[in-house]
Amino acid sequence: MYEATPEQENQEILKKYRELLKVSTPRVTAEGRKMISKAFRLALHAHKDMRRRSGEPYIYHPLAVAYVTANDIGLGATSITCALLHDVVEDTDYTLDDIRDMFGDEVARIIDGLTKIEGVEDTQISAQAENFRKVLLTLSEDVRAILIKLADRLHNMRTLDSMPREKQLKIASETSYLYAPLAHRLGLYSIKTELEDLVMKYTDPEIYREIAQKIADTSEERDKFVGQFIESIREALEKDGLKIEILSRIKSIYSIWNKMKKKNIPFEEIYDLFAIRVIIDTDKNEKNDCFRAYNIITSMYRPNPERFRDWIAVPKANGYESLHTTVMSNAGKWVEVQIRSRRMDEIAEKGYAAHWKYKNQNLSDGKSTKNYEQGLDEWLTKVREILDNKETNALKFLADIKMNLFSEEIYVFTPTGDMRTLPLDSTALDFAYAIHTKLGESCIGAKVNHVLVPISYRLKSGDQIEIITSKRQHPHAEWLNFIVTARAKENIEKYLRDERIAKIAQGETMLQEMMKKLSINIQPETINRMMRYSGMQNPQDLYFNIASGVFGEEDVKKCFEKKGRSFWDYLTLRPFIHSTNKEESINEAINEQLRQKPESLLLDEDIKNINYTIAKCCKPIDGDQVIGFIMSNNNIEIHRTNCPEAIQLMSKYGNRIVKAKWRATQKVAFLAGLLVSGVDEQGLLNKLTSVVSAEMNLNIRSVNFETNEGLFTGILMLYVQNLDNLKSLMNKISQIPGVEKVERINSYSKS
Repeated sequence: MYEATPEQENQEILKKYRELLKVSTPRVTAEGRKMISKAFRLALHAHKDMRRRSGEPYIYHPLAVAYVTANDIGLGATSITCALLHDVVEDTDYTLDDIRDMFGDEVARIIDGLTKIEGVEDTQISAQAENFRKVLLTLSEDVRAILIKLADRLHNMRTLDSMPREKQLKIASETSYLYAPLAHRLGLYSIKTELEDLVMKYTDPEIYREIAQKIADTSEERDKFVGQFIESIREALEKDGLKIEILSRIKSIYSIWNKMKKKNIPFEEIYDLFAIRVIIDTDKNEKNDCFRAYNIITSMYRPNPERFRDWIAVPKANGYESLHTTVMSNAGKWVEVQIRSRRMDEIAEKGYAAHWKYKNQNLSDGKSTKNYEQGLDEWLTKVREILDNKETNALKFLADIKMNLFSEEIYVFTPTGDMRTLPLDSTALDFAYAIHTKLGESCIGAKVNHVLVPISYRLKSGDQIEIITSKRQHPHAEWLNFIVTARAKENIEKYLRDERIAKIAQGETMLQEMMKKLSINIQPETINRMMRYSGMQNPQDLYFNIASGVFGEEDVKKCFEKKGRSFWDYLTLRPFIHSTNKEESINEAINEQLRQKPESLLLDEDIKNINYTIAKCCKPIDGDQVIGFIMSNNNIEIHRTNCPEAIQLMSKYGNRIVKAKWRATQKVAFLAGLLVSGVDEQGLLNKLTSVVSAEMNLNIRSVNFETNEGLFTGILMLYVQNLDNLKSLMNKISQIPGVEKVERINSYSKS
């Protein structure tokens, strides 16, 4: 509970403002400090009567956003000014024109991009998607807008505790789906990492707390080992004349959990729990000095050849440069070592802003900043292509953004050796469209590494592609089933739209000729009759199918043949709806539904007359952290809060989230799955089924066990009452001789 006197609040505001000035001083001129001071005074006045949900003065928020903008991202006076004022136009009586008059067009343009849109009334369209589109529109002109937006989102995530549960999940889902990938794409590693951890804190709180506790419990032993390892490296590197700083960092909770899921291993089996970072102070010979350090370290400790990455020769698309290797320490533990220059480290942490800091400096190769600028320009071009597609609605827009801007990337080559960057899983056809629209439209195949492949062939990094074309080729609707890039998708859809418009006009002319030949007048009733006969939804579909040869003259004749009752008589009939006077209470109806279909139930006794359906993608059971989501058919679907499908839904339709909790009196059997593995022993299956049926009194739906060279893996599907019931069963099974591991199966898990 927040409590403070006005005097204490004033002192805290002044303290935060001074901290902001302190971190911004190295990059801000005297004129810039005056602008920041002016913006601070305006924000303080505009928000003077406003409070955050926590009870704190609202001015704490813009001060915090400005601090992240200056300290964590490294932006200058204009951006700090915009961060201080980012909520003034939206939340107070000041207008954008007022901001323009006081601070100029540049500040006004950025703040306009940061101000949420108004008037999104269609509940089928995500307001969040439209807001994101607006920010990206500004991004395509000035990247600072999105950087300030990321700072704003980071502080909102840091202060999410004061928000109601459904709001926490909505904001966390948006962050996971949009903002963390965007921070990664712009090279803001530290912000991206913190956002991911904060998302997990709210979507998967139990696992978050469990991993955090295990990290804390092992810190003393780990710190001792890391200290000894760092000291041995430091002595060797300094002896060779390198000026260095060595840091250690623990992996983020989010990345640890991802690795646990991907490798299907417990926390204790993650060997690269931390990484050592060697930062070299060097200007002229960055690459040579990094490899000098690499050679020294790998001569002391044996490296794992499969864990070497050279991101200096080929930087990542977001500009990241570093050497990565994993070595075996004298204590028998693998240690990840990252080697980079001071410039590379600052770029890795602060991304875009750091690149511009080094833009005009005379680096040893001059390639890094130039390559990043080219990469950023290509990325912004992709943004503009998606934004320029007027036919794309908000949700399709989000899907295109996720696929084309935030996905992993591959590097491929033209026949002349030019490198192109494409999203992971891009096809030969995507590559053709990336080169030129006409090349894509006439593409019939490709040669990848001199081998003939179809246009749907999925490319891999390092492939060299030569496109094969034909003048007779043209885009087909089925192409949309396998292409992934926004450029290819937009151009194919445009071609198909233009082709459809032309065919509709052609089909309408053909129909007029048919009707004239058959002596039938064209009236709305006759068009409707043909549509009903053919099952088509509108006249345009009818005309298109006529031009395509699907619906011809014989079909028109059959449509107007009279058989028994006339066609018009059938139009007057209405479906007979059976009704009953029998009154049933909602509880009786629900109990009957539960008997027939255990997956459907009413969760919350405070919400009457609403049926909830258990989501098949994550199969929550009583005791899981859950959230309700209103589907398009007005049914409510219950998901686990960490379900990726739910996170996507909540990020797109945040207004459809409803609170959900398990009814304490509910006696329902939930279907759950267990993955059991270990050493095969005689009678093991009998022991396992005995524990389930005899000791726990649970019903088994199916058992599937496989053995291979003395080891077994089994999947057990059974009905349980709640999470405690399941945990108790897992504990008993783990005590059976031969059983090494028991884990719950998540339907959405790749494992």
